[in-house]
Amino acid sequence: MNPVLVNLWILTAVCAGTWVLSLLTREYSWTDRIWSVVPLAYVWVFAAASGFEGRLLLMAALVSLWGARLTFNFARKGGYAPGGEDYRWAILRNRMKPWQFAVFNLLFISIYQNVIIFAMTLPALTVYRHPGQLTAGDWALAVLFVAALAGETVADQQQWNFHQWKAAERRAGRTPRPDFLQTGLFRFSRHPNFFFEQVQWWLFYGFAVAATGAWLHWTVLGAALLTLLFAGSTLFTESISRSRHPDYVQYQRRTSAVIPLPPRHRVRPAEAS
Repeated sequence: MNPVLVNLWILTAVCAGTWVLSLLTREYSWTDRIWSVVPLAYVWVFAAASGFEGRLLLMAALVSLWGARLTFNFARKGGYAPGGEDYRWAILRNRMKPWQFAVFNLLFISIYQNVIIFAMTLPALTVYRHPGQLTAGDWALAVLFVAALAGETVADQQQWNFHQWKAAERRAGRTPRPDFLQTGLFRFSRHPNFFFEQVQWWLFYGFAVAATGAWLHWTVLGAALLTLLFAGSTLFTESISRSRHPDYVQYQRRTSAVIPLPPRHRVRPAEAS
């Protein structure tokens, strides 16, 4: 089988499916719902077409771990439940005319984002075209990938614990203080989960480098486009956070946006509690 052709058919079906479902349900998070699943299909198609060559098998296993973790985290937040739409889409709809959002839904949410998901996995195409034995470099990349996966797991768990505590405080009739997460990994980065997510896909591209011995391939486009997508998402998310939390500007001033770094000045006890 031609794995590129198979994956292009999957991409076409996913773009059409997420768009049609968004029209039928008036919910616009269908691409979010398949984000952690479809990359597994793309990479396993390349692995199967190679006869489960070692490097591609390792890549597929790592992406499967990534997908399982992300699916679990998305599910426990209610992302797959009816009404589990990303809150940012509702905000964006209110800022656009209906026809503008309809075009945005088709071109950006249903097509462009799915193209990025497909492009993220294309280092597997480079590896498919350059078969070879696993090397120490591959195992180093795998270890770093798992470390980044662990970092994202910790960040998401800290965020989950905080929101569970926040909900409990509100149920008890108390006002949560602080009202947004600033401790743990979030003391060093405003978006540590975003950081570790991007790192994983740059490391995934590293397998194309290991397979060819060359640093630059066109399949780096996937990781680059993902980084640009996260940059835009971060700006939009933070504009919402500033409008909701008066203290968020101070948090921005002392805390790195994405890459974990020491706070810019000593955090007062009241801020760290």
